[in-house]
Amino acid sequence: MIDPETSALLSLLRNKIDVKKVPFSDRGSRLLILQNKDSSSLYVKLAERLTTIQPDIEAYLRRPPFIQDLILLDENGDELEFTVTTYPHIVHLQTDLGDFALVFQDEKTITLGLPSQATAGIRFHVQPQFWETTEGGGVFKAVRNLNYTSNCATVRNEITPDKGGYTVEYIVKADDDSAITITIRNSLRTYPATKLLSRSCADSEARWRDWFERVPQVDDKYRSTYAYAWWIMANNLIGPQGRIAYEAMMPSKLSYVGLWLWDSAMHALAYRHIDPELARNQIRAMLACQLDDGMLPDAVYDEGVIATIDHPISAEVTKPPILAWAALKLHESDPDPEFLAEIYIPLVRWNAWWFAMNDDDVDGLAQYNHPYSSGLDDNPLWDYGMPVESPDLNTYLCVQMGSLAEIAEVLGIDFEARMWRKRASAIVKRMINDMWDEESGLFRALHEENAVPVVTPFNLYPLWTGQLPNEIRERLLNHLTNPDTFWGNYSLPSVAFNDAHFDPQTMWRGPVWVNINYFFIEALKQIGEIELANQLREKTLNLIMSHDSIYEYYNALSGDPPDTAADVFGWTAAVFIDLAIQASREATGKTEPN
Repeated sequence: MIDPETSALLSLLRNKIDVKKVPFSDRGSRLLILQNKDSSSLYVKLAERLTTIQPDIEAYLRRPPFIQDLILLDENGDELEFTVTTYPHIVHLQTDLGDFALVFQDEKTITLGLPSQATAGIRFHVQPQFWETTEGGGVFKAVRNLNYTSNCATVRNEITPDKGGYTVEYIVKADDDSAITITIRNSLRTYPATKLLSRSCADSEARWRDWFERVPQVDDKYRSTYAYAWWIMANNLIGPQGRIAYEAMMPSKLSYVGLWLWDSAMHALAYRHIDPELARNQIRAMLACQLDDGMLPDAVYDEGVIATIDHPISAEVTKPPILAWAALKLHESDPDPEFLAEIYIPLVRWNAWWFAMNDDDVDGLAQYNHPYSSGLDDNPLWDYGMPVESPDLNTYLCVQMGSLAEIAEVLGIDFEARMWRKRASAIVKRMINDMWDEESGLFRALHEENAVPVVTPFNLYPLWTGQLPNEIRERLLNHLTNPDTFWGNYSLPSVAFNDAHFDPQTMWRGPVWVNINYFFIEALKQIGEIELANQLREKTLNLIMSHDSIYEYYNALSGDPPDTAADVFGWTAAVFIDLAIQASREATGKTEPN
């Protein structure tokens, strides 16, 4: 029986997916279908870095689509204009000849359904090779292999060298259940036969219905954005390949190709509500790439890992240590001691790496050696030089060691649990001794023992430790709730409103990032500021709901996403889901695990 709630969520997503802006993809797939903004044509991009072809790890951002200018044709080869209707499982392309349909037959195969009994087809341009000149000559490399076929009679099939690639014109005589398929993958020694259109459509719809059937219900005011967020959580998933050992979620298949360390922890928070094993796999995927010295890389992609970056300085790059905290939250909602035993030693090794390799003055406070290790790439905290001992990093480490203590207790290692708690308490005392600025009432980041003259929410982070003296805690809360610093119409800015460095549009120099809001909501609940936590939760939910899509970050004054903010962004969707479930459960008298 079809669940009415599932049908309602799918219906809420009718035309919510704007394929001129965001990709139509499928769970596990690295193929992205988009429409050109000014024409009735499509293109297909690959969510792959392909560093074996172009070693530059950011070349994928500039690489042209693998398939360009895919247009629909009538029997004479004339272009058919179309209008679009989108759902998660299918895109309908309405033309004067009849309706075409786009679905995924599998994660590497796109199906184009044809109007019944029509003679019709497609024309597209593909560049299956990459070439460049070198110092001593030149090189040609295969990008990906492509196969196109159909389950009906061929009328015209032409491949013409064109514009450094090939133009394909393929017209067929359709029956009542016909389709053309395009398969793109590394090898084409075998390729799938084209299924009946009805079969591919039914399979696709079944996959998406199964996904939405597991989604917890929330209050009606959240449902539209909530459904869209769950679409993102599936649409951004990729299957195992190369260094990616588990099914896992990209922050964005267009803008952030690969898995990012702290993003993966945030994604797991949402997946725990529908598939705890998928949630655990977000953590496993990163731990599977741990380096010999215990470091976890910044990002993982099919061909490799990113553990060093040469700009704006050259240094090792990781991300904030929040995996233990995330793993514990998974355990609270779906206890699994075996998983905690599996990840405990890798997490202990990572914790040890932070202090062994990132504490030059051996004072017990860790430092960021590269701005990007903070996750706050261009925040002005790093404008005055690196390395920086920062209160956010040492708060993360305190929370991590507190989480390791609880994991150790679950595993029956009580003496290690006591040790972790002592170390967590000690790092708080060190932050108070070295970073607390009595005059400003803030914890200061330090570069070469000097306070960095920037005010950000990260100067308030030690609230999350839950171990501050009352007078310090109250001063931090006064900053947090001051509308001149952080508590504006849109909160929390990544730099204080009244700081000279504040820029509401530029990445980490002022915009609101909802993962940071989530951490403050956690902190406020921990110290008993429940009403304040609920206010920040509602501010966060309302900010995300005020837009048709879900973005990486938001202008801290207008609430609008800057043009540079990635669309259909992973952790924003995950945060929305988790907070909407929290708020809805509390409204009905249910509570989250403590």
